[in-house]
Amino acid sequence: AGLQDDERRELEREGEVVGSEPGHKLTVDRMRESTPLYIVHENLKMGSDGESDQASGTSSDEVQSPTGVCLRNRVQRRISMEDLNKRLSLPADIRIPDGYLEKLQLSSPTFDQPLSRLSRRASLSEIGFGKLETYIKLDKLGEGTYATVFKGRSKLTDNLVALKEIRLEHEEGAPCTAIREVSLLKDLKHANIVTLHDIVHTDKSLTLVFEYLDKDLKQYMDDCGNIMSMHNVKIFLFQILRGLAYCHKRKVLHRDLKPQNLLINERGELKLADFGLARAKSVPTKTYSNEVVTLWYRPPDVLLGSSEYSTQIDMWGVGCIFYEMAAGRPLFPGSTVEDELHLIFRLLGTPSEDSWPGISGVDEFKSYNFPKYKPQPFINHAPRLDTEGIELVLSFLKYESKRRISADEAMKQAYFKSLGARVHTLHESVSIFTLKDIQLQRDPGYRNSSNLESGVYKTNTHLFLPRAL
Repeated sequence: AGLQDDERRELEREGEVVGSEPGHKLTVDRMRESTPLYIVHENLKMGSDGESDQASGTSSDEVQSPTGVCLRNRVQRRISMEDLNKRLSLPADIRIPDGYLEKLQLSSPTFDQPLSRLSRRASLSEIGFGKLETYIKLDKLGEGTYATVFKGRSKLTDNLVALKEIRLEHEEGAPCTAIREVSLLKDLKHANIVTLHDIVHTDKSLTLVFEYLDKDLKQYMDDCGNIMSMHNVKIFLFQILRGLAYCHKRKVLHRDLKPQNLLINERGELKLADFGLARAKSVPTKTYSNEVVTLWYRPPDVLLGSSEYSTQIDMWGVGCIFYEMAAGRPLFPGSTVEDELHLIFRLLGTPSEDSWPGISGVDEFKSYNFPKYKPQPFINHAPRLDTEGIELVLSFLKYESKRRISADEAMKQAYFKSLGARVHTLHESVSIFTLKDIQLQRDPGYRNSSNLESGVYKTNTHLFLPRAL
C-alpha cells in the first residue's frame, strides 16, 4: 500500500518527499543526501492521462531516489550585500572587508537559516565591529570624571563618529551611567534618538561609538544670536516630542533634558542624546533618586524632593526648552534649589491646594515659606509666541505632574497644524525631513548666513557629540 496521509504529512513537514511509487514506504533518514535537497513538485500539474506532467524524467540537478521519488539538489544562492545588511542589521553605507562575502559564501551554506546570538556576534566581529582598530581617533573634544570624548572616523563606513571612551576602574567596573546608557540605547531605534553604532570593550575601557552630529541645541541658539525663526522652533519642538513619545511608550524616562543633550545635524534633524541618567520605568520600582535633572529644567515636584514620578518628569523640561528657543533666554535660570523654586513661583504663582492638590502637606514646601505670588500673564514674557504656542507651553508647565500634557498628545495640538498631517504618519525610523514641505528657514539672528542654502544649514564648525560622563 502507498503512504498513509498522516505519514505523508509528517515527511512533507521535513521537506523531503513529494510522491512515491506504490508498494514503497519511505523514511526521511533513507532519503537524506550529503547535499541539501529541495522538493521538485510542490504543485503538480495533471496531464490528460491522469499522471503528472512533471512526473517523469530528471534534470541535471535532480535525483531519482530508489523509491521513485524525484528530488532536486539545492542550488546555493549567492550571498549579496543586501542579504548581509538585512541579516546583521548593518548600516547601508558600510564597507565590508575584501573577501568577506566570498568567505561567508563558503563557510555559511545555511546563511538563510536563523542566526544565534553567538553566530551574529562572531559575524559582526569578523567584519570589524567591537574592535578598537576599526575606529580612528581624531580630535579630543572633551573630558569628564569617567570618560573622554573624541571625534573619530569609522574604517567601515568612512563616516565621522563620536567615540565616548569610558575608563574602567578595576575596583568598581563600568560606571552605572554607562551601563544604563548602553542598555537603553541598544533597544531605542528612532529617527529622533541618537544612534549607538558599536560598543568596544577592553580591559581598560568601554568605548561607545555614536553617530556624529554637528552641534547641540545650545550651540545652535548661540549661532542664531538667540533669535530663532519661529518656524524652526516648531520643527525642533516637534522632533523633541516625537523622540520622547517613542521613549515614553516604552516606559523609558530621559530625566536629563536640556539643550546640551539635544543634538542637531546640518539637515536640521534633532536627536535626543546622553541617556546616562535615563531609566526604564518598571512596575516594581517605585522610588527614584531626585538628583537627576539639570537645575534649570527640573520640575518643582522633583525640586521639592518627590521620588515618585513617571514620564511627566520630562515634560516640564520640554516646556522650559520650548520657551528658551522662542524667547532666546532660559525660563528659570536658578542658582540653587530655593532660587529655582522662587523663579518658578514668581512667574506661575505660588502653588495652592487648587493648583497643586496636596502641596500644603509637603514639608519641603512649608520649610521655604515662599511669598504668595500671583501668576503673571505669560504673553508678557514670550511675546513671539502666538496664542496656540502659549497654551502649549503652559500645558507643559503644570505643577501637578499628572496634569502635564504627554508627548504624544502634545504633537496633536493645533500649534503644529502648519507642519501638515503627514508628519504624524511617518514610520518611527523615518525623518520628518523626508517630507518636501519640511525644511529649516533662515534664522533672523544667524551669524553666518552664507552657510545657508535652500533652507538647510551647512555647518562646518561646532562639532558635538554626547557629553562625557
